[in-house]
Amino acid sequence: MDFGGRYRIEASRETVWAALNDPEMLKAAIPGCSHIQWSGPSSLDLSITVNLGVVKPTFKGELALSNVVPAESYTLSGKGKGGLMGLAEGAADITLADDGPATLLAFKAEGGASGQIMKLGKAIVGNSAQKIIDGFFERFAAAMGVAITPLGPA
Repeated sequence: MDFGGRYRIEASRETVWAALNDPEMLKAAIPGCSHIQWSGPSSLDLSITVNLGVVKPTFKGELALSNVVPAESYTLSGKGKGGLMGLAEGAADITLADDGPATLLAFKAEGGASGQIMKLGKAIVGNSAQKIIDGFFERFAAAMGVAITPLGPA
């Protein structure tokens, strides 16, 4: 499953970068996130409960940052185990660019799941993933206290 999007965030690129690397901002932005903290210089441990309609598994896993260019871009990848529900994993390339006093954020992501999750059907899983992504950016901007404008697919 592939996802992507572009957003205009009413804050400087450095401010957006700092927020993207702040566990408290991320916890506020990730729906169902009960725990997130740095576990190393480029990795975060997290726990997320995901609403898949008929079930709400809790995934525990790790996010890793790679290809880091400070205040400009990185690749974020992660895997989470949802107990009997199986495994979910994904990766996203995130880039930031100046747009006057604001920042243009673009991302391209791909993800997948295995086990009982996929028995729910790709449509349910795909819709849930897109809702998580949409909700993330709305909550992210709210946690920063700034406006955000969706600009469509990346």
